[in-house]
Amino acid sequence: MGMISRLEQARGLDGLVSAGQRVARVLPAGKVRNVLNGVWLGHPLHPVLAQAAVGAWTSASIVDLVAGDEEAARLLTAAGLAAAAPAVLAGLADWSEQHEQQLRVGVIHALANASGSGLYVASLAARSPRRSRVLRLAGLAVVSASASLGGYISFRLAGGANHAEPVPHLVRPGWQYLMVSSGLAEGRPVRQMIGEVPVVAIRYRGAVRVLADRCSHMSGPLSGGELSADGSGACLTCPWHGSTFRVADGSVARGPATAPQPCFETREVGGAIQVCLPGAG
Repeated sequence: MGMISRLEQARGLDGLVSAGQRVARVLPAGKVRNVLNGVWLGHPLHPVLAQAAVGAWTSASIVDLVAGDEEAARLLTAAGLAAAAPAVLAGLADWSEQHEQQLRVGVIHALANASGSGLYVASLAARSPRRSRVLRLAGLAVVSASASLGGYISFRLAGGANHAEPVPHLVRPGWQYLMVSSGLAEGRPVRQMIGEVPVVAIRYRGAVRVLADRCSHMSGPLSGGELSADGSGACLTCPWHGSTFRVADGSVARGPATAPQPCFETREVGGAIQVCLPGAG
């Protein structure tokens, strides 16, 4: 664990990080990138695809150790390589919009995966069944070590986690005072606090909308973002990584965020704005 944590501070990896981000950002924000991020799924797509690849490779090694069926092991190896291709694209899309500590560990994760995949490709090219088995086992060892780095990024560094998930557990149930109505101008996001939870209030076409302020992607301040409008209504874009949310219900209009923003019910009573979060407490 200490060795992995030191990767977070390894500034020598920043050159590789910059090069990788330039490659990843060749694919612009839009429908394809939303698919790769997993916006449609509600959580990151990369771990789902990675399981398919690692599962096929693990099965190949089980076949090697139990049955010794070279043809079946080679078929499973090829299936794993086929599954790895979209997993790489999805992982690259997620990784390119993370914090610097996650980016540094992610570079080593990617290099390890590339090395493991290379060993599997070499196993398909090897003529000797014994050499193929050795290469497959080596590949499995490398991708297993890489998987531990992926787990570290996901759970220790919260890469891909829903950073707005705690909000309903921190807000008291029921209606609460937010601010005076006259303090909320049309079309200008305003940051306010509900207890210890920051929220962003927006008046759009006269209606008041209130979302959790910390972006579900990486906790960026939505109140510092840009308000825009499209065919589906007003949207608010996070200034950190460009995640865009519909202010009417907090749903994700564009990734890399995959989880919606907690959206408060609102009402104006006696010149004051009051809010209530469904499911709070």
